[in-house]
Amino acid sequence: MLRFILRRIGYGALVLLGVNLLTFVLFFTVNTPDDMARLNLGGKRVSAEAIEKWKAERGYDKPLYLNTAEQGTRRVTETIFWERSVSLFALEFGRADSESAGNIGAEVVQRMAVSLQLALPLFVLQLIASTAFALLLVMFRGTALDFWGVVACVLMLSISSLFYIIVGQVLFSRVLMLAPISGYAPGLDAVKFLMLPILLSLVARLGGEARLYRAMFLEEASKDYVRTARAKGLAEQVVLYRHVLRNALIPIITSAGSYLPYVFLGSLVFESFFGLPGLGAYVIEAIGKQDFAVVRTMVFVGSLLYIATYALIDIAYTWVDPRVRLG
Repeated sequence: MLRFILRRIGYGALVLLGVNLLTFVLFFTVNTPDDMARLNLGGKRVSAEAIEKWKAERGYDKPLYLNTAEQGTRRVTETIFWERSVSLFALEFGRADSESAGNIGAEVVQRMAVSLQLALPLFVLQLIASTAFALLLVMFRGTALDFWGVVACVLMLSISSLFYIIVGQVLFSRVLMLAPISGYAPGLDAVKFLMLPILLSLVARLGGEARLYRAMFLEEASKDYVRTARAKGLAEQVVLYRHVLRNALIPIITSAGSYLPYVFLGSLVFESFFGLPGLGAYVIEAIGKQDFAVVRTMVFVGSLLYIATYALIDIAYTWVDPRVRLG
């Protein structure tokens, strides 16, 4: 296990380094620091003095990489690549590019708390609802309940999440007056602002997840050990919950675990439409302002979360199935 963890850390570090380097090259190939200054200061008619001041405030007045001719007068740390890219590995995110934004690290910490308030309850409820609904369909497979349940899953899967958001806001906020249409408040007051986006996001994801879990449960239910359990006289509920569900945990962990990065990064669509100041809305705002420092930081954080998540998923396999060995 220790060898596996160390190997995954090594692989993850290489992947993270490659993503970080590629992101830096792409961003500074498309836009030079002068272009970034003009975008943030309001267009082409900006004085050279204002551009130089903007670059100096954000550390963009240094060379991108260390040139051979400058090695005698400049250190490696006196480059944009070191200060705005390598420093990400120490979780030092620096300052945002836009005039109205401040320290990226402080914003990430503050907004992640909001994203977690939305995503953690959604993650738990989604896992419970999808698993329970799929088991219900398998228990009544071949009946009208199973048929219409699958039809409902396909319909929910086919409808865009934007449709759920618009209809939900009109129905629950404007017609029934049960929840605010948008906004956020700290503390316990946040519950009334989070109920509607959690409910709509749950419905939007339920069809696809339940249909996937149903297919996995049906595959397990057709195996010999399940038929043996039924032959011993065990009730169908016991067979499904004690045998089928337990042996289908590996694909469920894979499916549910892939959603974990979104738990921390937030939902771009739902946070934007419901006015929640989470990380998803932060990314949308940064793209709108063409704040490349924030976008590069969130790409790095997202890559880090994905690498860590899939390493944890592999380790979780050994907990649910003793036959799995990690070399």
